Amino acid sequence: MIDVHAPEPDTIYVVPIQSDSEHYPPGGRLQVWRSRTGGGEWEPLSDGLPQRDCYVNVLRDAMSVDSLDPCGVYFGTTGGQIYVSADAGDHWATAAAHLPPVLSVEVQTLP
Repeated sequence: MIDVHAPEPDTIYVVPIQSDSEHYPPGGRLQVWRSRTGGGEWEPLSDGLPQRDCYVNVLRDAMSVDSLDPCGVYFGTTGGQIYVSADAGDHWATAAAHLPPVLSVEVQTLP
């Protein structure tokens, strides 16, 4: 799963998985990786995300980026959590927990 920041098309976000057969965060540490160079260089973003014993998956349609500046980034997990970042991924907070598996996340901003 990969998502693009609409006003900055070279800024993309991805949540990595262990492997094609092991669909959970590497080492049980939930991270979002951001590239501001269209995939040329990547940085891990984890401030506020679980960094141990986290074995959830983020499905293909379960991440969204809004059009604000800075952009908001949102994703849901198969463990029933929704995480949000209001500052382009620099810091994360749990918006919801204990939900059924999150299959899709959509975002709308109002004028």
